[in-house]
Amino acid sequence: MALMEVNFFSKALMRPVTMNVILPADKVFFEEETEADNKPFKTLYLLHGVMGNYTDWVTGTCIKRWAEEKNLAVVMPSGANMFYMDHPNLNENYSEFIGKELVKITRKMFPLSHKREDTFIAGLSMGGYGAIRNGLKYHDTFGYIIGLSSALITEDMAKRKENDEVMFYETKAFGERCFGDLEKLLNSDMDPKYLVRKLKEENIDFPKFYMACGLQDGLLPKSDEFAAFLKENGIDVTYETGPGAHEWDFWDRYIEKAIEWLPTDDTVEGLGSGNIGDR
Repeated sequence: MALMEVNFFSKALMRPVTMNVILPADKVFFEEETEADNKPFKTLYLLHGVMGNYTDWVTGTCIKRWAEEKNLAVVMPSGANMFYMDHPNLNENYSEFIGKELVKITRKMFPLSHKREDTFIAGLSMGGYGAIRNGLKYHDTFGYIIGLSSALITEDMAKRKENDEVMFYETKAFGERCFGDLEKLLNSDMDPKYLVRKLKEENIDFPKFYMACGLQDGLLPKSDEFAAFLKENGIDVTYETGPGAHEWDFWDRYIEKAIEWLPTDDTVEGLGSGNIGDR
């Protein structure tokens, strides 16, 4: 299993950026390779949460192991604290970066499948919102969406007042930095519910959803409500809850469950330090 740190210049962000890429391309077998062993990889674009970066998923979970077991490529970019939104006036177009540029350039760099049904997007907290919103916005690209402990805060942000005593990432100033004019937030394409209603009117083939949230997580009501909203609108969603707060122990357990849910390929494990073979 190859783990690579990749640097490249992003046109959407107008600066060099860094990402981690997991690529199951170096498995060691004694048998002859088959055509199936050399087919393009199904790919998961995996987004971090607020105050995180491209290293979070590798250091906080066993994502490398889960990906290797399913022969899955994983691309982990950095999204700063911008909720994966576009800010054209600042040359910081994170939505375009995630939904278009990152997919295009990684497909040039690596042997990744170009099929929608083989292209997945996921994230936790802020990244869960980013995966849901951008998975819907770029529904022609992503066939499956995963949101863990998703920060579905658009309705709260639309009502936020200047003097509300909340964490910095819940303040009105932070919301305006990420979403712009908060009075225009709802019923815009930054509002996942609006996107669902709009795409439903257009009779779009929706991506399939997997959502999960910890029973001790303050964001649980948001996940409960949005999962119910998806079901009410006839959208295919698998929703799970379980013990855990807003923490890596929960995300490690449920990213494994989410990858099990994805239509990945069962594969033979190659030789390595975790599998030295039978004597």
